Amino acid sequence: MNLLLDTHVLIWWLQNSPRLGSHARKAILQSGRAAFISSVSIWEISIKSQGNTVKLREPLRKHIPELIGQGFRALPVTFEHALALQDLPAIHRDPFDRMLVAQAQSEDLTIVTSDSAIEAYDVRTMDASD
Repeated sequence: MNLLLDTHVLIWWLQNSPRLGSHARKAILQSGRAAFISSVSIWEISIKSQGNTVKLREPLRKHIPELIGQGFRALPVTFEHALALQDLPAIHRDPFDRMLVAQAQSEDLTIVTSDSAIEAYDVRTMDASD
């Protein structure tokens, strides 16, 4: 089971927040499992950090090499992902989260999240706070 981090989970990871549960943290670090970070999450954090909604210890740009060094893989948005949005029911209003769902469905990934609205989609999830 390969993972896709929801944006808030990535923020918790970067902040070393206790909100990210020990089970989820261990699953993300588990050997033999790929953990992906979507370019959508980098985009969303960039917007939120610019508006001071998100505070990181260093600029996001400086965290990217650290994340790659920790074994995270980048997941770019493809045409397939964008087209998969057409098939999603309008459960969630957040376009970033909707794209993460489309990516997870397209790539057969499990989303690590604490967002209950994402659980309403036909996608595997893992509780980030557990």
